[in-house]
Amino acid sequence: MRKVFSCLLCCIMLGLPFTAQAQPKGFVLMASTIGPIDAGIVAALEDQFEKETGVRVRHVGAGTGEALKISAKGNVDLVMVHAKSLEEKFVADGFGTERIPLMYNDFVIVGPAADPAGIKGMKTAAEALKKISEKGAPFISRGDKSGTHVAEMELWAKAGVKPAGAWYTVYEKGKEGNVPTLKYTDEQGAYTVIDRATWLSLRDKIKLPILVEKDEALLNFISLIPVNPKKFPKVNHKDTMKFVKWLTNPEKGQKVIVEFGVERYGSPLFFPNSTQWQALQAEK
Repeated sequence: MRKVFSCLLCCIMLGLPFTAQAQPKGFVLMASTIGPIDAGIVAALEDQFEKETGVRVRHVGAGTGEALKISAKGNVDLVMVHAKSLEEKFVADGFGTERIPLMYNDFVIVGPAADPAGIKGMKTAAEALKKISEKGAPFISRGDKSGTHVAEMELWAKAGVKPAGAWYTVYEKGKEGNVPTLKYTDEQGAYTVIDRATWLSLRDKIKLPILVEKDEALLNFISLIPVNPKKFPKVNHKDTMKFVKWLTNPEKGQKVIVEFGVERYGSPLFFPNSTQWQALQAEK
């Protein structure tokens, strides 16, 4: 199994035509956005599911845009991503069956404690980003069409700003994820938009405080998309849907999500958001 997965992973990252047909039974391969992987919740969900069902799930990590590109070749069974516009196109183009709500957390705007742009405590992210651009304060972007980058660009659009100039830097290693991007932003003493889970995981190693938060526009919704078996008959759709059903069950995957991070950080890093979870909350 380890050899098969290693071969799959190498072929996927190299863009070779090694499709899901090579996967053994009882094995699901998922392309996941990097943030939840870095936070540790993807491994926690995979391990608990395998413990309960015997079905092994493994993942390849990439920004949302890249994860969808990988999945559009039929190289994986399932996608976990967070960019609604890209997700909808992926489904509309026939590569995925449907968008399935899984969980959410939120983005925050962090920056130097001295806050040269004066955005601390602002109520909206758009207002804060507009102020950053007006002040020409240094800002770091992942710039890689990941879910985080897509969300950032949507916030700039709300602010009516097309970010450009010496103050706006696209991090050359942005594809590596939110953790290295946040570390680089800290080194540069700049501002950035980042998910709260990443900030929490690094808060003891960086100096950047959260300056703007709790704007509805900063909510970060994460979805599941099964790869379409009609387009790619060799995907393991049966076990994929078994995993999806488990992930969205309020007593299974959703319970893991709501408890994840509480012991270490005092509050969850992510919040359940499946249709079943929402229905259960509505009944209470």
